[in-house]
Amino acid sequence: MVEAVQDAGVVVTGAGGGIGAALARRFAAEGARVVVNDLDAGRAKAVADEIGGIAVPGDASAIVAEARDALGGRVDVYCANAGVGSGGSEAAAEAVWALAWDVNVMAHVRAAHELLPDWLERGSGRFVSTVSAAGLLTMIGAAPYSVTKHGAYAFAEWLSLTYRHRGVKVHAICPQGVRTDMLTASGSAGDLVLQPTAIEPQDVADALFKGIEEDRFLILPHPEVAEYYQARAAEPDRWLHGMNRLQRQWEEATAR
Repeated sequence: MVEAVQDAGVVVTGAGGGIGAALARRFAAEGARVVVNDLDAGRAKAVADEIGGIAVPGDASAIVAEARDALGGRVDVYCANAGVGSGGSEAAAEAVWALAWDVNVMAHVRAAHELLPDWLERGSGRFVSTVSAAGLLTMIGAAPYSVTKHGAYAFAEWLSLTYRHRGVKVHAICPQGVRTDMLTASGSAGDLVLQPTAIEPQDVADALFKGIEEDRFLILPHPEVAEYYQARAAEPDRWLHGMNRLQRQWEEATAR
């Protein structure tokens, strides 16, 4: 058992399935009191009933107050997990870009705005951001997703460097492919890049809890991402050349 989360009040957004459901199950198994949030009320209730949690369905941007009340007035851990996997290029519709920005970035900002006054007053709180390896690297065929996941990572990083001395702990989870509905929806690009090394949602939850025990900011369920991230920083042109090669491979495969 991880002592840091025992009897903690935990909120997990986008927890009706996939990574969110795995996180909710793991927190409950570790003795936390869990609010399960999802846009789909039925899915939120199903997971909440399974783990003995509390379902608070609705837009992840607007449920902090209701979740806090459901937990008896205190949120100790907030998992900003809800996200949208918007594909497309620079030509994607403005509405697609706006939704990706709103869900993948601004929902995190709004939640932090609601949570931080209480956390700073009592000197403790934990913000868990489900980002993606796309937030450290990129993803072919998915400009809105890649750009906004970079934003989500940047915000988590900013929170950590700004408030860690005041007791706020931040974790950024950056997996590659995870066997979820989002991976299925990623189409041929996901089949090429993500499917070969895809892991289960439970593996992501396990990686987070190991990171909590070790007090680490960056959580990499796929350890090889660390090497890719280092290569990107050290030799950006070489890394971009390699990614462009992958882009051309994808274009050739989809043209057949």
